[in-house]
Amino acid sequence: MRIPQILIAVLMAGFLMNESMAAACNNLLDFSHRRLASSTEQNLCEAYSGNVIMVVNTASQCGFTPQFEELETLYQTYRDQGFVVLGFPSNDFRQEMDDEEDTAEVCFVNYGVSFPMFAATGVRGNGANALFQALSDAHRAPRWNFTKYLIDRDGQPVEMFGSRTSPVDEAVIEAVERLLQAEVSS
Repeated sequence: MRIPQILIAVLMAGFLMNESMAAACNNLLDFSHRRLASSTEQNLCEAYSGNVIMVVNTASQCGFTPQFEELETLYQTYRDQGFVVLGFPSNDFRQEMDDEEDTAEVCFVNYGVSFPMFAATGVRGNGANALFQALSDAHRAPRWNFTKYLIDRDGQPVEMFGSRTSPVDEAVIEAVERLLQAEVSS
Protein backbone atom coordinates (compact mmCIF):
# COMPACT_ATOMS: atom_id res chain seq x y z
CA MET A 1 0.00 0.00 0.00
CA ARG A 2 1.42 3.35 -1.04
CA ILE A 3 0.87 6.44 1.06
CA PRO A 4 -0.12 9.44 -1.05
CA GLN A 5 2.53 12.16 -1.26
CA ILE A 6 0.13 14.77 0.15
CA LEU A 7 -0.40 12.67 3.29
CA ILE A 8 3.35 12.36 3.76
CA ALA A 9 3.72 16.13 3.37
CA VAL A 10 0.97 16.77 5.95
CA LEU A 11 2.53 14.32 8.41
CA MET A 12 5.98 15.88 7.97
CA ALA A 13 4.59 19.39 8.46
CA GLY A 14 2.91 18.27 11.68
CA PHE A 15 6.13 16.68 12.89
CA LEU A 16 8.12 19.84 12.11
CA MET A 17 5.54 22.01 13.88
CA ASN A 18 5.77 19.80 16.97
CA GLU A 19 9.57 19.99 16.85
CA SER A 20 9.37 23.78 16.47
CA MET A 21 6.92 24.03 19.40
CA ALA A 22 9.18 21.88 21.57
CA ALA A 23 12.11 24.18 20.81
CA ALA A 24 10.00 27.27 21.48
CA CYS A 25 8.95 25.84 24.84
CA ASN A 26 12.52 25.58 25.99
CA ASN A 27 12.25 28.87 27.89
CA LEU A 28 10.73 30.40 31.00
CA LEU A 29 7.20 29.79 29.69
CA ASP A 30 7.60 26.03 29.88
CA PHE A 31 5.47 26.07 32.98
CA SER A 32 1.95 24.88 33.77
CA HIS A 33 -0.35 26.47 36.30
CA ARG A 34 -4.01 26.08 37.24
CA ARG A 35 -6.45 28.73 36.03
CA LEU A 36 -8.25 30.78 38.69
CA ALA A 37 -11.46 29.17 40.00
CA SER A 38 -10.95 26.21 37.69
CA SER A 39 -9.45 22.75 37.74
CA THR A 40 -7.84 23.35 34.32
CA GLU A 41 -4.04 23.33 34.19
CA GLN A 42 -2.58 25.39 31.38
CA ASN A 43 0.91 25.19 29.92
CA LEU A 44 1.92 28.79 29.28
CA CYS A 45 4.21 27.94 26.40
CA GLU A 46 1.61 25.91 24.55
CA ALA A 47 -1.02 28.60 25.09
CA TYR A 48 0.97 31.82 24.66
CA SER A 49 4.21 31.08 22.79
CA GLY A 50 4.86 33.71 20.14
CA ASN A 51 2.88 36.40 21.96
CA VAL A 52 4.10 39.47 23.79
CA ILE A 53 3.21 38.74 27.41
CA MET A 54 2.76 40.88 30.48
CA VAL A 55 2.99 38.84 33.68
CA VAL A 56 1.56 40.57 36.75
CA ASN A 57 1.42 39.50 40.39
CA THR A 58 -1.95 40.67 41.69
CA ALA A 59 -3.81 40.98 44.98
CA SER A 60 -7.50 41.59 45.58
CA GLN A 61 -7.15 43.78 48.68
CA CYS A 62 -4.32 46.09 47.61
CA GLY A 63 -4.33 49.81 46.96
CA PHE A 64 -3.20 48.99 43.42
CA THR A 65 -6.11 46.58 42.78
CA PRO A 66 -7.86 49.19 40.54
CA GLN A 67 -5.01 48.57 38.07
CA PHE A 68 -7.09 45.58 36.95
CA GLU A 69 -9.15 48.08 34.90
CA GLU A 70 -6.02 49.46 33.20
CA LEU A 71 -4.61 45.96 32.62
CA GLU A 72 -7.91 45.03 30.96
CA THR A 73 -7.77 48.18 28.80
CA LEU A 74 -4.22 47.33 27.71
CA TYR A 75 -5.22 43.73 26.98
CA GLN A 76 -8.29 44.73 24.95
CA THR A 77 -6.28 47.30 22.99
CA TYR A 78 -3.49 44.95 21.90
CA ARG A 79 -4.75 41.37 22.17
CA ASP A 80 -5.60 41.07 18.48
CA GLN A 81 -1.97 41.95 17.72
CA GLY A 82 -0.59 39.07 19.79
CA PHE A 83 -0.48 40.57 23.30
CA VAL A 84 -1.71 38.87 26.46
CA VAL A 85 -1.77 39.74 30.16
CA LEU A 86 -1.33 36.86 32.61
CA GLY A 87 -2.41 37.56 36.18
CA PHE A 88 -1.08 35.61 39.17
CA PRO A 89 -2.78 36.41 42.49
CA SER A 90 -0.40 36.11 45.42
CA ASN A 91 -0.64 36.49 49.16
CA ASP A 92 3.10 37.09 49.54
CA PHE A 93 2.29 40.64 50.71
CA ARG A 94 -0.71 39.55 52.78
CA GLN A 95 -3.29 41.28 50.59
CA GLU A 96 -4.95 38.38 48.78
CA MET A 97 -8.19 36.79 49.90
CA ASP A 98 -8.14 33.33 51.45
CA ASP A 99 -11.03 32.08 49.32
CA GLU A 100 -10.30 31.60 45.63
CA GLU A 101 -13.94 32.22 44.69
CA ASP A 102 -13.71 35.65 46.37
CA THR A 103 -10.55 36.42 44.38
CA ALA A 104 -12.31 35.37 41.18
CA GLU A 105 -15.25 37.63 42.00
CA VAL A 106 -12.97 40.64 42.49
CA CYS A 107 -11.23 39.96 39.18
CA PHE A 108 -14.04 38.85 36.93
CA VAL A 109 -17.10 40.55 38.41
CA ASN A 110 -15.85 43.72 40.10
CA TYR A 111 -13.20 44.61 37.48
CA GLY A 112 -14.42 42.75 34.38
CA VAL A 113 -11.12 40.99 33.79
CA SER A 114 -11.15 38.84 30.65
CA PHE A 115 -7.41 38.17 30.41
CA PRO A 116 -6.13 34.86 31.82
CA MET A 117 -5.96 34.72 35.61
CA PHE A 118 -4.31 31.86 37.44
CA ALA A 119 -4.64 30.34 40.90
CA ALA A 120 -2.88 32.06 43.80
CA THR A 121 0.84 31.34 43.92
CA GLY A 122 4.08 32.43 45.49
CA VAL A 123 6.01 35.13 43.62
CA ARG A 124 9.01 35.76 45.91
CA GLY A 125 11.80 33.80 47.50
CA ASN A 126 11.74 30.03 47.93
CA GLY A 127 7.96 29.93 47.54
CA ALA A 128 7.95 31.54 44.10
CA ASN A 129 6.63 29.46 41.24
CA ALA A 130 9.03 28.60 38.38
CA LEU A 131 7.92 31.52 36.22
CA PHE A 132 8.45 34.12 38.94
CA GLN A 133 11.79 32.54 39.89
CA ALA A 134 12.94 33.00 36.29
CA LEU A 135 11.58 36.56 36.14
CA SER A 136 13.30 37.38 39.44
CA ASP A 137 16.58 35.98 38.08
CA ALA A 138 16.24 38.14 34.96
CA HIS A 139 15.23 41.33 36.77
CA ARG A 140 14.34 41.20 40.46
CA ALA A 141 11.59 39.74 42.60
CA PRO A 142 8.41 41.78 42.99
CA ARG A 143 8.70 44.27 45.83
CA TRP A 144 4.94 44.64 45.97
CA ASN A 145 1.72 43.64 44.23
CA PHE A 146 1.11 44.60 40.61
CA THR A 147 4.71 44.35 39.44
CA LYS A 148 4.58 43.99 35.67
CA TYR A 149 7.06 41.94 33.60
CA LEU A 150 7.15 42.07 29.81
CA ILE A 151 8.19 38.97 27.88
CA ASP A 152 8.99 39.15 24.17
CA ARG A 153 7.70 36.86 21.43
CA ASP A 154 10.72 34.58 21.93
CA GLY A 155 9.78 34.00 25.56
CA GLN A 156 12.55 36.20 26.96
CA PRO A 157 11.94 38.67 29.82
CA VAL A 158 12.82 42.14 28.55
CA GLU A 159 11.40 44.73 30.89
CA MET A 160 9.90 45.21 34.34
CA PHE A 161 7.64 47.94 35.67
CA GLY A 162 6.96 48.47 39.36
CA SER A 163 3.65 48.68 41.16
CA ARG A 164 3.39 52.45 40.91
CA THR A 165 3.67 52.38 37.12
CA SER A 166 0.24 52.33 35.54
CA PRO A 167 -0.35 49.60 32.96
CA VAL A 168 -1.37 52.38 30.54
CA ASP A 169 1.65 54.57 31.29
CA GLU A 170 3.32 55.91 28.14
CA ALA A 171 6.52 53.93 28.84
CA VAL A 172 4.55 50.68 29.16
CA ILE A 173 2.58 51.32 25.98
CA GLU A 174 5.76 52.18 24.05
CA ALA A 175 7.44 48.97 25.26
CA VAL A 176 4.40 46.83 24.34
CA GLU A 177 4.16 48.40 20.88
CA ARG A 178 7.90 47.96 20.27
CA LEU A 179 7.71 44.28 21.23
CA LEU A 180 4.61 43.71 19.10
CA GLN A 181 6.48 45.03 16.06
CA ALA A 182 9.43 42.69 16.61
CA GLU A 183 9.55 39.36 14.79
CA VAL A 184 10.01 36.03 16.50
CA SER A 185 13.58 34.86 16.01
CA SER A 186 14.12 31.21 15.16
